[in-house]
Amino acid sequence: MSETIISFKNVSKTYILYKNDRERFKALFFKPLHMKTNRALNDVSFEISRGESVGIVGDNGAGKSTLLKMITGVAFPDEGEIIVNGKVAALLELTAGFSMEMTGRENIYLKGYILGLEDEYIKEIEEKIIDFAELGDYIDQPVRTYSSGMKMRLGFAINVNIEPDVLVVDEALAVGDASFKKKCKSKIKEIITAGTTVLYVSHSADSVKEICPRAIYLRKGTVIHDGPTPETLKIYQDYKASQKKK
Repeated sequence: MSETIISFKNVSKTYILYKNDRERFKALFFKPLHMKTNRALNDVSFEISRGESVGIVGDNGAGKSTLLKMITGVAFPDEGEIIVNGKVAALLELTAGFSMEMTGRENIYLKGYILGLEDEYIKEIEEKIIDFAELGDYIDQPVRTYSSGMKMRLGFAINVNIEPDVLVVDEALAVGDASFKKKCKSKIKEIITAGTTVLYVSHSADSVKEICPRAIYLRKGTVIHDGPTPETLKIYQDYKASQKKK
C-alpha cells in the first residue's frame, strides 16, 4: 500500500471579509457585530500518496489557493486536520521571503534557512540553483536591481532544486522567455519522474492532463469530484458549459 504524504480530514476554512483596513484593525480589539464571511473550504477530505501528481481544478474563488496555502503552512484550518509528511517547496509567490537589499546568492541562503535547510546542504545545491536561474553576474548584485522576471527565475530555481518531497505549483510556469519556460516544464517533469509528489493548479486543461493522472475539482470550497483527470475535467467542463447556457 502506498504511503500517504498529504491527508485532509474534514477541513474547513472561513475568512472574515472587511470593508477596509480600518475595519480590519478594529477587529483586533472588538468582535465585529455584523460580519461578512466567505467559506473558502467546506468539509474537504482527500489523501495523496507519495509520488502522485494531482491537479486541482475549479473556477476563481473555488478554494484552490486556500488549499495550497494550507499544505505549505501559510494558512491554517478552522476545523479538521491536515497532515503533510515531508519537505514542501511551493511555486506560488516565487519571490516571497526575498530581501531586496541582499544579493541573489545571499537570498539563496536566506530562502534555504526559511525552508529549514542546513548550511552544508545549501552549499551543495548553490551552484545548481545559480546555473538554473541563468542570472550571470547579477547573482552577486542586490535583488532590488533585478527585474520582476529575474526575481521569479531565482525563486523558481531555488524551489525546484531543493529536492522537495512535495512540490506545489500554482500557474508558476510563466517565468521568463519561451526557452526558460520550456526548461521549467522539463524540470517539473524530471521532479515527477524522480518520485516527488506534485500538486498542480492550472486553468489549462491540456497542461493538467499532461502532468497529472488524477485531478480534484473544487467548487465554492467543496470537493465535487476526485478521480482520473479526464473524468474530472469532463465534469468540470460540463458544469461550466451548463452555466453559460443560463
